[in-house]
Amino acid sequence: MTRYARGLIVGKFCPLHRGHQYLIDRARSLCDELVILSYTRPEFPGCEPDRRERWLGELYPDVVRCLLDDVRLAEACRLRGLPMVMLPDNEAADDVQRRFVAWVLRHLMDTVVDAVFTSEGYGEGFAAVLSAEQRAHGGPAVSHVMVDPQRVAVPVSGTMIRDDVHGARHYLAPEVYRDFVRRVAIIGGESTGKSTLAAELAAALGTVHAAEYGRELWEAKQGALVHDDMLHIARTQVAREESLAAQANRYLICDTTPLTTALYEEVMFDTVADELAALSRRPYHHVFLCSPDVPFVQDGTRRDEAFRQWQHNWYERELKARGVPYQLLGGSWEARLSMARAVL
Repeated sequence: MTRYARGLIVGKFCPLHRGHQYLIDRARSLCDELVILSYTRPEFPGCEPDRRERWLGELYPDVVRCLLDDVRLAEACRLRGLPMVMLPDNEAADDVQRRFVAWVLRHLMDTVVDAVFTSEGYGEGFAAVLSAEQRAHGGPAVSHVMVDPQRVAVPVSGTMIRDDVHGARHYLAPEVYRDFVRRVAIIGGESTGKSTLAAELAAALGTVHAAEYGRELWEAKQGALVHDDMLHIARTQVAREESLAAQANRYLICDTTPLTTALYEEVMFDTVADELAALSRRPYHHVFLCSPDVPFVQDGTRRDEAFRQWQHNWYERELKARGVPYQLLGGSWEARLSMARAVL
């Protein structure tokens, strides 16, 4: 097979799926260097440029990437002293799209390519325009390399995945799918059934849950936590969530959040470190607050009912002050599980 010095792939990647990856992998195998340009106008919810850039960066760190939206494009033009240019609309004519790509390669990326890889019939015309634009400035001609135009290897499209991202999750790399998982936080005072509810809710929904790391460390250190442990707990809890999200199915159930760690740092050390305060504002798609209306069970590590009520009041005050919507779960254990399932 012919090898190329520098190849090009252009796509929306909304979202990046295994069909795109098949194309990218093929191009990487034939090129010394690969350039990926991604833009879309309008944007698609859940596929913003920062996410697309992260997906590509995590899966293909060796690839030259250029992710554009109107804001990024305007800033690039400003920094280079270029006239302001707008992204072409997705419905713009092929020639408009092709000349825009040629302009980006020349004026924003200072590069030339000698091959463009597509799975589309427009690829020949695309390569012809890039060739003419580059050769007019002393650059190389551009070949078109067609890859699996019938979508036999990976029969999928972005539209198909956007219609049912969870049903089509097998077409997404874990690094991509985890961004579509809805994080569900379960918080509350001591002895309100958070851990049991998290495990049962995850099982009922056919997914996984992120267990409370703070409790694990507390038991491992027999309660002798020091101030530095608090930030470590929050960081580890977040890392656990990020890791498990790639394995989740639609929802990731989170047994406590960094907000819980901030509560305990305030109580135990009369302070909240800046980084922990920032982590405590980590957003969740759903927040369930367990009510202290069940019998208090002393397991040897908990304080008492008065402290549990204080915790509940603290959570309510903090959530309201931060403008975080939440669902109060009360009643029997069965009622709490049923209510949470109904909300989700």
